[in-house]
Amino acid sequence: MKTTRIDVRPLLDRAENPLPQLLEAAECLRPGDQLEVTAPFLPAPLIEKLRGDGFVFQVHQAGAGAWVVVFRCPGSPEE
Repeated sequence: MKTTRIDVRPLLDRAENPLPQLLEAAECLRPGDQLEVTAPFLPAPLIEKLRGDGFVFQVHQAGAGAWVVVFRCPGSPEE
């Protein structure tokens, strides 16, 4: 199982839209792989998009101003 980690905070600080990079990373995952996203807010639109694509996810708040969402690629043995 491979985990790809993306912290979108630096992208947002530069006023860049992280969504294309996140969706590209999700498309490259194989069954059982994970995408871990760290953001300064709960990324609800990303959660809804990837949930609609069959991803399962876990969310936790990692201190003040940081959320971590771990998405697992569909078809993983843990589903």
